[in-house]
Amino acid sequence: MLQPKKTKYRKTFRWRLKGKAIKGSTIAFGDYAMKCTTRWFITSRQIESSRRAMVRALKRWGKVWIRIFPDKAFTAKPLEVPMGWGKWSVEMYRAPVKPGRVLFEITWVTPEVAREAFRLASYKLPVKTKIIVD
Repeated sequence: MLQPKKTKYRKTFRWRLKGKAIKGSTIAFGDYAMKCTTRWFITSRQIESSRRAMVRALKRWGKVWIRIFPDKAFTAKPLEVPMGWGKWSVEMYRAPVKPGRVLFEITWVTPEVAREAFRLASYKLPVKTKIIVD
């Protein structure tokens, strides 16, 4: 699963997802891309499961680029622990995603195959997506 090799601080502050994506909002590598239309956090497990769904649909023909990386630590307390005592350990890493951000790109396939791969991958993600063509 995706996670940073090294971070400056082990635990990060929580912050709000406001506005629209400016960086990473255009196609850079492939011919077809999947762009999100809502904002939320995408975990490394969700990225990996959607990548697997795309690769299976492509039957190992096309090339896939992942344009997001989960670098924001998410901490959680164990069950049945009282409030207080600060922040707990890091549970997972998430990628904050704003509307307009390109999530995945595909090349070397036909438009029908790319549309089907993105459709299968979008079922694995917690955000609404749309397909764009270069």
